[in-house]
Amino acid sequence: MRRITGWLLSTVAALVLLFSYRTSTMGAGGESSAITSGADGAAGSTWRGAGDGTGGGDGDGTATGSVAQTRWGPVQVKITVSGGRITDVAVLQVPDGNHRDQEINDYAVPILRQEALAAQSARIDTVSGATVTSDGYRESLQSAIDAAHLG
Repeated sequence: MRRITGWLLSTVAALVLLFSYRTSTMGAGGESSAITSGADGAAGSTWRGAGDGTGGGDGDGTATGSVAQTRWGPVQVKITVSGGRITDVAVLQVPDGNHRDQEINDYAVPILRQEALAAQSARIDTVSGATVTSDGYRESLQSAIDAAHLG
């Protein structure tokens, strides 16, 4: 009985270590090589209206969200607004330091885009396996929505 208990505990410990292993080769703070163009916080948000250039409200145009610095790299989105509704969300920057980042983004970004268009807000669910990217996406999306004076 002791052998089975010892074996079971060592198997559980091995599984815990296996599932907690970070697969990204970028460590915390590894985003320093990313292009951020000096944008931080809401100061990085811009609105480009199709009409008189004042932007916001029910106007048509695009709004670029601020760069959200995540531990794996920057995330930035741009929204297209028509008739006071978000009609498109394009990703300008996502973490791309290695092959795993690209796999995650290829999977997660279309889901995040679809949810943002359906919700017409930044109140969208986190994509499983892409928590950091999802958080950065929401942050940049909210700053773009704020720049467009929506919601």
